[in-house]
Amino acid sequence: MGATYRADTVVVGGGLAGLVTAIELLEAGQSVILLEAGPRSRLGGLARQAFGGIFLVGTPEQRRGGIHDNPDLALRDWLAYGDLDETDEWPRRWAEAYVNDSREVVYDWLRECGVKFFPVVHWVERGLHHPGNSVPRFHMVWGTGQRLIEALLERLAAHPQKDRLLVLTGHRALELIERGGIVVGIAGEVLAEGQGAAGINVATGDFSAEGAAVVVAAGGVCGDLNKVRERWPEGYGEAPAELLNGSHPAADGTMHDAAARHGARVTHLDRVWLYAAGVRHWQPQHAHHGLSLVPPRSALWVNWRGKRFDSPPLVGGFDTSHLARTICAEEKQHSWQILNHRIARRELAVSGAEFNRAMRDRSLRRFVFTQLRGNRKLVDELLAHCPDFVAADSVSALVDKMHALDGGDDVDGDRLAEEIRRYDESVRRPQRYHNDDQLRRIAQVRRYRGDRLRTCKFAPIDDASARPLIAIRERITTRKSLGGIQTDLQSRVLDTSGTPIAGFFAVGEAAGFGGGGVHGRRSLEGTFLGSCVLTARAAARAIRAAC
Repeated sequence: MGATYRADTVVVGGGLAGLVTAIELLEAGQSVILLEAGPRSRLGGLARQAFGGIFLVGTPEQRRGGIHDNPDLALRDWLAYGDLDETDEWPRRWAEAYVNDSREVVYDWLRECGVKFFPVVHWVERGLHHPGNSVPRFHMVWGTGQRLIEALLERLAAHPQKDRLLVLTGHRALELIERGGIVVGIAGEVLAEGQGAAGINVATGDFSAEGAAVVVAAGGVCGDLNKVRERWPEGYGEAPAELLNGSHPAADGTMHDAAARHGARVTHLDRVWLYAAGVRHWQPQHAHHGLSLVPPRSALWVNWRGKRFDSPPLVGGFDTSHLARTICAEEKQHSWQILNHRIARRELAVSGAEFNRAMRDRSLRRFVFTQLRGNRKLVDELLAHCPDFVAADSVSALVDKMHALDGGDDVDGDRLAEEIRRYDESVRRPQRYHNDDQLRRIAQVRRYRGDRLRTCKFAPIDDASARPLIAIRERITTRKSLGGIQTDLQSRVLDTSGTPIAGFFAVGEAAGFGGGGVHGRRSLEGTFLGSCVLTARAAARAIRAAC
């Protein structure tokens, strides 16, 4: 029999939602066990690696930028974009709670924890076929997700009740412990600090952790690519043979399965948040490790044959799910973006803390320089190391390199050259004659100051002064589960009849970010991190009240 631990509350998962839950429970004088399958360096989970954008409504940053926002407008956008229907009772309630409480419960609380936000609010998910964000709401943490997690870990380390927190890393939860219909603990396995040959942690023993309440904050299912394929979302065609993992293998749905075995209602696991512009990491931390590019708006997006997507053109920043659905409908489910070095320096970015060093390190001088002069260092790094980037000084030479990368001759070089020629011809006309939808959207984007510096002003692709030409081979990349364990507004887990299961709570991605799927079918972006904070604080309040 392995070790047994006891505390007032057991929290499963050391990501953002788990850390927030632990902090709030310590504030109430509770003793807490925090279980994390990974090493201590992974506390914070995917949030540590994230860019750190948070969807917020009615903030000082919005007011200073002249952005008029309110919860009614935000809720209208949320419900329309997510396509939530009347049967999504708890997701709709959580959506309403989020837009009404994000300022006080998320923004103000994070500010108290020492988190600061970049003064210019970004505008993402503007909407294409569905209405998106009517106004900018994407607030970037100054310091990216890395600083967000550091601030919370600093608060834990300095907390006057820190001795009441036991953090057990290398402890993987496998099953719930239930007595008399009440969830009282977790059973699992202790993992070695190293990893096995296949990148899988090796079990060295077992353990149990018991308390008056159990909070699952163990993430979603997107780290298990087979599970994603088994529940491939409707409307996305066939699941690609080649998927990249933008989540983490530990987010494998183990606790969803355990919750279902104990009567919990688990909903909408066929809804996942996918990115279309994924490339392979050249220093992978796990199998199929994918990076998500921020798609350059001035690049020409073409399919596996080199044919431009033109009904409508694919442009990043408007509808992320539309990008993924369009590419998944192709015979071969990868795509290419064609651009040049000048466009790449101005517009190319990689989502996450790792490749946004000026923002991550809170270096205002470097950040301003990068915005004004372009990020040559990042472009050169990707060209030198990322296996999905090729460059050449002519279209024909570029196609040869695309064929070599693809291992065949799928790309029709003549077709691609003609697509580039036609687009460049449109770009070079006076703006009053711009009749290409991509150019119209670029013009719209550049009207907002938060995007003007990061978007080229009508740049042709095959420009002799901007070479080399660059082709990026992109694959579908998993990121977040939009469904999960269904919860009420106190983050209590509901059974199949809609009744709370005593002692059992779920927060963050494990709960579909609230109610088993608060986003519906698509996310307005920035709502993942914010929902982790909101649901975690709700669970802690409910546990305090019960005690």
